[in-house]
Amino acid sequence: MPQQLSLTPAMRSVLDRMARAGHPPLHTLAPQQARAAYEAAAGVLEVPRAALPRVEDLGIPARDGQRLRARLYAGDAAGLPVLLYFHGGGFTIGSVDSHDTLCRELCRLSGCAVVSLDYRLAPEHRFPTAVHDAWDALQWLAAQAGELRLDGRRLAVGGDSAGGTLAAVCALLARDAGLPLRLQLLFYPGCAARQDTASHRRFGQGLVLDRALIDYFFGHYIDPADRGDWRFAPLDAPDVEGVAPAWFGLAECDPLVDEGLLYADRLRTAGVPVALEIYRGVTHEFIKMGRALAEARQAHADAARALAEALRPSTP
Repeated sequence: MPQQLSLTPAMRSVLDRMARAGHPPLHTLAPQQARAAYEAAAGVLEVPRAALPRVEDLGIPARDGQRLRARLYAGDAAGLPVLLYFHGGGFTIGSVDSHDTLCRELCRLSGCAVVSLDYRLAPEHRFPTAVHDAWDALQWLAAQAGELRLDGRRLAVGGDSAGGTLAAVCALLARDAGLPLRLQLLFYPGCAARQDTASHRRFGQGLVLDRALIDYFFGHYIDPADRGDWRFAPLDAPDVEGVAPAWFGLAECDPLVDEGLLYADRLRTAGVPVALEIYRGVTHEFIKMGRALAEARQAHADAARALAEALRPSTP
């Protein structure tokens, strides 16, 4: 592990334990093996899994006739606002199950419902299938919210890492389609077509997300010729004016931190309301380490507060 002086002692301890465990790096595994390894480790550092009044598995139709697995988390009340959440994992790994605890926390702390989507993964389903699945799910949720006893007029999108990319893209698509969103909740989203910022150089080796893993994910997901498509790289969107307000939760010691900052600045310049938190001394994936990191628990609370404020009932 590089001696990054800005890492917190708790973050260093997590990285040391990961190194001592001796598991093969994900980028050395076949995608199916990488998914299994990620799922097996997903809950190790999570906060305890919250019990909720309502947890239901759903099937959401995609444009090609496939039904996408999803999970609803909610309280007992009818008419709750709802967050559509997209998990991280480089478009290649991750699932509703790997992000179950996180979505429970967002639901519990915010008082809002959460629908978590299992969009289809690469390499079996390359770009832009994940984008299509995410957008199809958002349109379906807006139309079907009432059937689920939810309020489709108070709707947000969110996600972490690759899921943050999908959330940002859906916010742009929603603007273009006239579908009102209250918030885009973005944990360390990927936003750039090329991984050439200073943070990629500084944090691209020896931490949770490194250059080799990024190359592995994107090699499975997207053809080089498509990297300039703004549905992969929201920073390349021709116009971001009028998209939903954004909340960013970024990790200081993360290759993606600079592109998150650049996208936040782009939104601000276009007049979009932006709130942004940088959690110091932690790495990519930290929000799934709440058992070990106070910063993860703080990020859960901060995101939930932003969600609750954005989705509260409009004043007459």
